[in-house]
Amino acid sequence: MVVYSIKDLEKLTGVKAHTLRIWEKRYSIVEPRRTENNIRYYLDEDLKHILNIALLNRNGTKISKIAKMSPEEILHKVAEISDIDQTFEGQLDTLTISLIDLDEEKFLKIFNKNIEQKGFAETMLEMIYPLLDKLAMMWITGSIKSIHEKFVSNLIKRKCIVHIDQLKPTRQETFLIYLPEGETNELSLLFLNYLISKAGYKVINAGVDVSFNDLIEVNDIRVPDYIFTIVNDSMSTTQFALYVEQLQKEFSETKILLSGLLANSLSPQQPDNILVLNSSEETMDFLKKVG
Repeated sequence: MVVYSIKDLEKLTGVKAHTLRIWEKRYSIVEPRRTENNIRYYLDEDLKHILNIALLNRNGTKISKIAKMSPEEILHKVAEISDIDQTFEGQLDTLTISLIDLDEEKFLKIFNKNIEQKGFAETMLEMIYPLLDKLAMMWITGSIKSIHEKFVSNLIKRKCIVHIDQLKPTRQETFLIYLPEGETNELSLLFLNYLISKAGYKVINAGVDVSFNDLIEVNDIRVPDYIFTIVNDSMSTTQFALYVEQLQKEFSETKILLSGLLANSLSPQQPDNILVLNSSEETMDFLKKVG
């Protein structure tokens, strides 16, 4: 059983602790449990209930009216709102609820609608990555399990692959992309694959957890114009600096592109064939200028 403090709920729902206390006192919408020391705590069902209430409130339903609704009426109203355009916060709440419920249909309905309206890249940057940031907080508090993480990750990976497969190269330059040993976030690599393919370039996706020897073997088979990797937490900053030095020496004739948390730790003074890209936006800007 997962237990939340009122501060946990504030972080996960976006509703201020002060507001939650008002809802409790004035409208009895939220009824927290209390410890023997009279400290508020909340359970999973409370989190979902508050997410639903916040969703209705952000879409124009007054708290005083929500307070008079039965739990069934609240769920029905939430389902109705999920079928129409919402604010960003509302969509994020609905995606979160659909994730908790493992509701693929509801999740994909919002995901697909955003792709149709904004495009795949914009949807990933503006909707999916903020959702993943929120899920990281939920993972820390224990409000989602490994099955939830696998569920959403597989849905997003599936979408990435579908959109990658729709793209055909229009340029001759080739990018070798990979994640080094210890890095296993395939989703980030697939989105990078999409961005490069969308820009018209050829991609060799060597996959995740790639050893340096494997990288050399790929390069022996087909020499790319660019090598691009993302490194977040698989090495210490010292180890990463040595790894970059090794990359630079082994592939001195190739442009090496680096991104991720550890890439940001590098000294600004790097050899000419090393370039750090600090975000997806910087990556997209770079791809526009290639060639």
